[in-house]
Amino acid sequence: MDDSKAGSIKEMPLGLDTTMEEEYASQSKLLQEFISISNIDKAWIFKPDDGTGSQAMFSLSQPNILANKRRKFIVSSYISNESKSSVNFRWTPFPIEMAGVSTIVPSPSGSKLLVIRNPENESPSKFEIWGPSQLEKEFHIPQSVHGSVYADGWFEGVSWNFDETLIAYVAEEPSPSKPTFNDLGYKKGGSTEKDCGSWKGQGEWEEDWGETYAGKRQPALFVINTNSGEVQAVKGIEKSLSVGQVVWAPSTKGAHQYLVFVGWSYDTRKLGIKYCYNRPCALYAVRAPLYESETKGLELKDSSTEDVPVFNLTQQITSAFFPRFSPDGKFLVFLSARSSVDSGAHSATDSLHRIDWPTDVKLWPSAKIVDVIPVVMCAEDGCLPGLYCSSFLSNPWLLDGCTMIISSIWSSSQVILSVNVLSGEVLRISPADSNFSWNVLTLDGDNIVAVSSSPVDVPQIKYGYIVEEATKAAAWSWLDVPSPIFKCSEKVISLLSPLQFSIMKIPVKDVSDSLTKGASKPFEAIFVSSCCKESDACNPLIVVLHGGPHSVSISSFSKSLAFLSSIGYNLLIVNYRGSLGFGEEALQSLPGKVGSQDVSDVLTAIDHVIDKGLASPSKIAVLGGSHGGFLSTHLIGQAPDKFVAAAVRNPVCNLALMVGTTDIPDWCYVEACGSKGKENFTEAPPAELLTLFHSKSPISHLSKVKTPTIFLLGAQDLRVPVSNGLQYARALREKGVEVKVIVFPNDVHGIERPQSHFESFLNIGVWFRKYCK
Repeated sequence: MDDSKAGSIKEMPLGLDTTMEEEYASQSKLLQEFISISNIDKAWIFKPDDGTGSQAMFSLSQPNILANKRRKFIVSSYISNESKSSVNFRWTPFPIEMAGVSTIVPSPSGSKLLVIRNPENESPSKFEIWGPSQLEKEFHIPQSVHGSVYADGWFEGVSWNFDETLIAYVAEEPSPSKPTFNDLGYKKGGSTEKDCGSWKGQGEWEEDWGETYAGKRQPALFVINTNSGEVQAVKGIEKSLSVGQVVWAPSTKGAHQYLVFVGWSYDTRKLGIKYCYNRPCALYAVRAPLYESETKGLELKDSSTEDVPVFNLTQQITSAFFPRFSPDGKFLVFLSARSSVDSGAHSATDSLHRIDWPTDVKLWPSAKIVDVIPVVMCAEDGCLPGLYCSSFLSNPWLLDGCTMIISSIWSSSQVILSVNVLSGEVLRISPADSNFSWNVLTLDGDNIVAVSSSPVDVPQIKYGYIVEEATKAAAWSWLDVPSPIFKCSEKVISLLSPLQFSIMKIPVKDVSDSLTKGASKPFEAIFVSSCCKESDACNPLIVVLHGGPHSVSISSFSKSLAFLSSIGYNLLIVNYRGSLGFGEEALQSLPGKVGSQDVSDVLTAIDHVIDKGLASPSKIAVLGGSHGGFLSTHLIGQAPDKFVAAAVRNPVCNLALMVGTTDIPDWCYVEACGSKGKENFTEAPPAELLTLFHSKSPISHLSKVKTPTIFLLGAQDLRVPVSNGLQYARALREKGVEVKVIVFPNDVHGIERPQSHFESFLNIGVWFRKYCK
């Protein structure tokens, strides 16, 4: 053999052949074009002093696949209202990258901008205060004061006070001291960090809040003086409280200023909090560190020797978060997930509440909580199905000071609501005749900047304004805003243009008298297809199943799912009973029936599109992650002849294994046992419960599985540890089923790191192309 020729033979990547490599190459180019479309993360409006027009600032992000990070940047636009029914956005020609920025927060007046940069090592956190044309102040906060500032969207809270002299925020507590050892053994009194003759031990292990919070220290409350840069920890808060979402309370009589924050308590263990609204929490008020006006300016005064009271403002309710004061400071509004806390379901129907804010501090703990929007059990058709909010704007108020603008799930769409928090009137103000999903970005006085999209339409910025009518009710009109933000390639546009979608109502199969009214009503599925088929044959169908299970797939643009649609697949995105957006009765019908009711709903939805001639029974694949992976692996076991391929991301395959390794063992109890699960929860489940967990799991149907399945697993997943997927995949291999496993060593449950997300959906596309021709 010619050694020179032998040496030049190309080595194929593991798991690929020549045909698949060609598929990899073509699909990866297209996927990259979809993935590169930008996202809007936040937006703000600034009003100039002369009152003419507005300035909008958008915080955007885009995957930087090569660096395996998200690239953050700012785009600005000048808004001019030429008439009531006309608006003009004049965009800056280029974005400005915000490298290394963790979060940005404008001051109340809009004259200053706080930029926080968290360190990637043991370096200080950087606080920058920018004016209109230059950096005005920069402060470096060492790790001995606190660790990284929370910018996670949940514990995160950064709040300027009203005169912009102080900023309250949430950051990790400083590292606790650890035992020090040298060649003589334990060293009393510790040592300096630079001491080369000693080493630090680990000390006692500390609980954290599970998935995505591994290794992060307790969130604590701090205040920084914007003139001097001096930082004080807020005193008086119990160590058992994790704090977040801080805001400044309106001024009170006397010299003291107060902070309102959310506090999460725990007993013996911090259970996972990501996506889990069933963790009890309350609103608290605490006095901010004192400051005095001196000739040198404002100086923080250490109050460590004083008794600082902390008031629980919401003792009457088991959950309270997202606090927002009205512009005049007369009332405090907050969201509650009490139906989730009380039932044990990880997410459920929200409620909205108001506290009329007393000026006397002594009256705060006894202030009455008023229900603004109660939990909706079962709505009539066309009526509000309940409140389902994942966030509030920092300033959600129209100019009347009592109307909030919020985004909420309404069945299989997201809509924009106006809520009068005094009268309780709720209006759907995004178009009722649209199946698109809408999300409010920011407010421009009494006008709204929003974004609208669908599974087959890239996001579009919208500008909403009130159209006065003869009646007291006001209608809203929405203008399209041309923007460079969601620019995509001509190829992407051409592939999306022949696609269409609809939202189907699927009747419940085998309705029994034991079902509540809400659980008996039809559930929904989003169907995405091509509107110009070349033949009578149907495209292959991918059944897409969300996780949770108490989550929802909404009719918004998903880059990864749009990619799958563009390469020739129809999508059936099922919102089985138990999903958010359909009322509390429908949601609570699922706990205790996982693996049966949800499986039945999915099979009913599949039969529905087959009966309508929209899908071929011989060309169906299934895709799901987390509980969607639980459903997918159940389906290929319970209906083994139904699916030609499956793809699962961090699937729940064995509850009996998961309960001892997950950060949310209580989830296993509630979903498997129903309402009794919360009461029966223990860290050491008895044998009969382990048997029940196994019987509810996909692994109990493994002997019937024959569907080729690809597993995408995150090795750092604390929610559904990698052992769950690996056990099931190895068992399938053992019985001869074709399996492919990709493990991402640094990913958690969501598999969201740019390279991992890209490789996941590239492999899903290639896997389905192999089996769903």
